[in-house]
Amino acid sequence: MKRALILGINGQDGSYLAEFLLDKEYQVIGWIPTSIPIAFDNIQHILNRITITRGDLLNQDSLNACMEEYHPDEVYNLAAPSFVATSWKASVQVGDIVALGVVRLLEAIRCVHPQAHFFQASSSEMFGNPTKTHQNETTPFQPCNPYGMAKLYAHWATVSYRQRYNLFAVSGIMFNHESPRRPVEFVTRKITHSAARIKAGLDKELQLGNLDGQRDWGFSGDYVKAMWKMVQQSQPDDFVIGTGQIHTVKNLLDQAFGDVNLDWHEYVKIDPTLFRQEERILRADSSKAKRILGWQPSVRFEELINMMVENDMKLVMEID
Repeated sequence: MKRALILGINGQDGSYLAEFLLDKEYQVIGWIPTSIPIAFDNIQHILNRITITRGDLLNQDSLNACMEEYHPDEVYNLAAPSFVATSWKASVQVGDIVALGVVRLLEAIRCVHPQAHFFQASSSEMFGNPTKTHQNETTPFQPCNPYGMAKLYAHWATVSYRQRYNLFAVSGIMFNHESPRRPVEFVTRKITHSAARIKAGLDKELQLGNLDGQRDWGFSGDYVKAMWKMVQQSQPDDFVIGTGQIHTVKNLLDQAFGDVNLDWHEYVKIDPTLFRQEERILRADSSKAKRILGWQPSVRFEELINMMVENDMKLVMEID
């Protein structure tokens, strides 16, 4: 039986990956940071099938001890604060956790258990203001916020440890991916959650920023399959993972409010303070992943938003 260590198992991606690996009869160890309160909402239904451990990406000894205790066959690093807009408010902390934390993790693998296959969750934010309409593995990186900068450091650390120490270390450059397990701070879940609450009469309006903002949105459950496929390859390599399809915030509103038979124009208010300073279009070219991994997204944008709205309607009815 293979053993997998998932850092950030209680997050959106970590919980879907854990379910996926359990279905493949893995032994799953879930790592949760000691620096945050325990939140088991996303994994409550599988707690009796996994092992939970706690650690600190700021502490080398903590990571070494984890590798010593579990000797995992596969390590998936999904532990990082991922709310881009707030990264400017805590740029030093983001750099220490997202960038140097990965170096500490790679050091733990190198020194304790170099046979492990390692996956690093990189981000499309590394492309910043891209020079191409579609971004692939050869597109130049030019991040424009602390989160993207930290992710780029971690990305190159993964590549460097692979080359210098011959570790099986891969990086998945993940474009936006969502699900019912996405926190409400993110615009997708903010919209679906608000649509459900407005439909139930619990809220009267929704405040948003730029409605013309465009994203390449996919389903988290699809993306964790790509992570696993990367780790199963005979040779380590990096892959861009995304749908290649662009939708605007207005498209999202049309779908979410349409699913509850409401006209969003009657409820949405524009708040200029919510506009992002670095609006740009990030659109994945995942042809390499499709060609080599045999991966492609299975959930369409409309299905994704409908899934999220239905889940939020259930949550609202439980509250009501």
